Amino acid sequence: MRLLNRIIYLNSMKYNPNEIEAKWQKIWRENQTFKTENESDKPKYYVLDMFPYPSGAGLHVGHPLGYIASDIFARYKRHKGFNVLHPQGYDSFGLPAEQYAIQTGQHPAVTTDVNITRYREQLDKIGFSFDWSREVRTSNADYYKHTQWIFIQLFNSWYNKATDKAESIASLVAVFEKEGNANVEAVCADNIAVFSADEWNALTADKKETVLLQYRLTYLAETEVNWCPALGTVLANDEIKDGLSERGGHPVVRKKMKQWSMRISAYAERLLQGLDTLDWTESIKESQRNWIGKSVGASITFNLKEGEDTIEVFTTRPDTVFGVSFMTLAPEHDLVMKITTPEQKAQVEAYIEATSKRSERDRMADVKTISGVFTGAYAEHPFTKEPIEIWIGDYVLAGYGTGAVMAVPAGDSRDYAFAKHFNIPIKNIFNQDISEEAFAEKEGFVLENSDFLNGLGYKEATAKVIAALEELGKGAGKTNYRLRDAVFSRQRYWGEPFPVYYVNGLPKMIDNKHLPIVLPEVEKYLPTEDGQPPLGNANVWAWDTVNNKVVDNALIDEKTIFPLELNTMPGWAGSSWYWMRYMDPSNTEDIASEEALKYWQNVDLYIGGSEHATGHLLYSRFWNKFLKDIGVAPTEEPFKKMINQGMILGTSAFVYRIDGTNTFISKDMIKDEKVQQLYAYVGLVNSSSELDTEAFKQWRPDYANAEFILNANGKYIVGHEVEKMSKSYFNVVNPDDICNEYGADTLRLYEMFLGPLEQAKPWNTAGISGVAGFLKKLWRLYADDNGVVVVDEAPSADMLKSLHKTIKKVTEDIENFSFNTSVSQFMICVNELSQQKCHHKAILEPLAILVAPYAPHIAEELWSMLGNTTSVSEAEFPIFKPEFLVESSKEYPVSFNGKMRFKIELPLDLTQEQIQEAVLADERTIAQLGGREPKKIIIVPGKIINLVG
Repeated sequence: MRLLNRIIYLNSMKYNPNEIEAKWQKIWRENQTFKTENESDKPKYYVLDMFPYPSGAGLHVGHPLGYIASDIFARYKRHKGFNVLHPQGYDSFGLPAEQYAIQTGQHPAVTTDVNITRYREQLDKIGFSFDWSREVRTSNADYYKHTQWIFIQLFNSWYNKATDKAESIASLVAVFEKEGNANVEAVCADNIAVFSADEWNALTADKKETVLLQYRLTYLAETEVNWCPALGTVLANDEIKDGLSERGGHPVVRKKMKQWSMRISAYAERLLQGLDTLDWTESIKESQRNWIGKSVGASITFNLKEGEDTIEVFTTRPDTVFGVSFMTLAPEHDLVMKITTPEQKAQVEAYIEATSKRSERDRMADVKTISGVFTGAYAEHPFTKEPIEIWIGDYVLAGYGTGAVMAVPAGDSRDYAFAKHFNIPIKNIFNQDISEEAFAEKEGFVLENSDFLNGLGYKEATAKVIAALEELGKGAGKTNYRLRDAVFSRQRYWGEPFPVYYVNGLPKMIDNKHLPIVLPEVEKYLPTEDGQPPLGNANVWAWDTVNNKVVDNALIDEKTIFPLELNTMPGWAGSSWYWMRYMDPSNTEDIASEEALKYWQNVDLYIGGSEHATGHLLYSRFWNKFLKDIGVAPTEEPFKKMINQGMILGTSAFVYRIDGTNTFISKDMIKDEKVQQLYAYVGLVNSSSELDTEAFKQWRPDYANAEFILNANGKYIVGHEVEKMSKSYFNVVNPDDICNEYGADTLRLYEMFLGPLEQAKPWNTAGISGVAGFLKKLWRLYADDNGVVVVDEAPSADMLKSLHKTIKKVTEDIENFSFNTSVSQFMICVNELSQQKCHHKAILEPLAILVAPYAPHIAEELWSMLGNTTSVSEAEFPIFKPEFLVESSKEYPVSFNGKMRFKIELPLDLTQEQIQEAVLADERTIAQLGGREPKKIIIVPGKIINLVG
């Protein structure tokens, strides 16, 4: 048991949250109260928050919501006898820090360190039970050394479909040397040429490396990417909104670049099946399933009417092949410019240019716009040999499937709309579940006489078509996934350097023992003048293969000294494995020791925002499965249970400026005026929606000469809207301000009290005073202005009942993550105990433990006031005893001729005769009867008493 510093009582026994909280945070820090060991006889429990990025803006009150919830659960598990790992760190590489460096000239490491210091101050002020001895930062070389190591392992691995796992690339080479690649079952690039062992062994070393790149789990390839010229970097889909970069709002275009990619597609089925083993909400699982997008169908090959090229499509409905009326290629498809006729070239090129300015997400989401261009080329139907028009359309994506679709207007509403829009003839499909008459009623349908599928059901028709395609050599059954390989290169400075150098243009890995390859210093964080990534500005960025170190670029001789990779890794690199590093963060050799990994296994509870329901979770699960394959990760899945906390919304304030003036009119005075609605800082508005007009004029220079049209009461009334809390909306509430005014315990309780954890809820500072009042009332059970008032006497049955109702409710609530109803129960309990004038240690000691996960500072102080010398966090959680909730008496309503006149408390074990005797003896009954005898007395034990007459 860890002993605390001797408690020094405060001069006054009034509740002073600022003094109490500072005192206990200091004690926790000095005693390392929440430091966790990797060896324990206790069962383990690992609680983790999603990796925060330390922005310069610091925390607002919406950010701690998930942290408070996870902290409550972590503290609860400690009370329940678990060895709890509850760490925190920083996802400290990223684009925002780099953009700030570009704007200010400050090194990203400097601004990141300042931001982390600010975050740490704010987190400590809220009283989280983090084990700060395990803090990690992805931008520290001792951390990204291991990220680089994982990258090398991926490069040196391939995915064996036969064993359904990643294996060493050396095992693949051994197969090639003995028998070639004809029988290799691998997840690899498409259209790899078949070669024999002799042909493989005859290849040069460089040729062999080129072939192996098509099998490796991380590989270099020409890839369609989201390129942002203004930022000079590739962006992920989730970094783009409405065709603009989320950071800065710059245009984003699609272009082909040679990039590192991760073959996450190899794990598609395992990622899908693994969801069934997880305790996640169904909505998160469904998001993952949709992103993985498993489809079962067939691959069909269409020859071109002219030339030797073919177009492969994947369809989930091969039975509709006779209804193909046209084909659509993605504008980026390799064949587009090759097959486009001279007459159509200008239109096609213009369409491709326009499409490059739209993000994939926008193209996928746009289901209303019908756009496309005819290439002038025709494909040949594999069965009927009829010509099929080939179009391009931006609703088809180059990276999904084959980048081509066979359009069946009779079976797909989007294809139908496209065909109608461009007057393309629509063919019938006989095996659809509608009659030929129904087809005929639709304008434009052409009925065709074919009995190939007529009368067959969907399954039989599908099987028949696939068999026929296989016989013709024009297709086969196939399972497809929407999940595509993840682009892993970024043209940024502030990211993990690749442990890669280039010999004859081919990538070579730096040996593990020479890691980390440390990010070099550069003068400029922008791309070079010739378009190279920012690392192209580094003068010392070449690899000496003899001395195994980074040397000056001027020494590059392409013999022993070679250029290093200029791209850096994406932000998700470090956050795809960080939970393992917390298990053993000071390990210099490995991600974590085998013993630590075996003990902690994986994360028991993971809490974070729903914005990471696809990207981060898929990448993390992919890396974990890979690390499991190579014997590092002890489990297949990284996160057992996950909860997405809802968003705390801000209440924005609006002022109304009359168009063309600097005059602002009160909302309740607006009539026919044309006004601009502008955001105002919420700190300038009181609880009655009245704007402090003088403060508003001082707030921003452009409002210094503002004039105001006030209402009849001489007030300026603002408008309000509940929306996302954001610095740009001026509706951010700083948690520091709440802590300074009310205390961190009040903030913690209030955030939980706002509503269910998973739901969005609006912040209203006015409501916080009620929670602050509750804590003062709790304090008064233990002490008054003169000192501790706790007595060591036996509690009453009512006191025990109030306590055990609360133990039962709070235990159930924490286990079910219903923290808001726990806070309500605390309030009910304290009200009841106050009415009962309870100052009994037997009640107040367990109550302090119950409150501790939610309001740890006041709980520690109350615990120490009761004479305890160890932290309340080490106390056993109170056990609910149902016998204290068994009712021993009943408050009966006593009625006379059906009208209730008073209530009487009687023991529940009385007989009917004893109840009657007690009622008749009561002075209130005597007064009601006025000397008369009742004609009849109706008694239902435990329910009612009614005297008639």
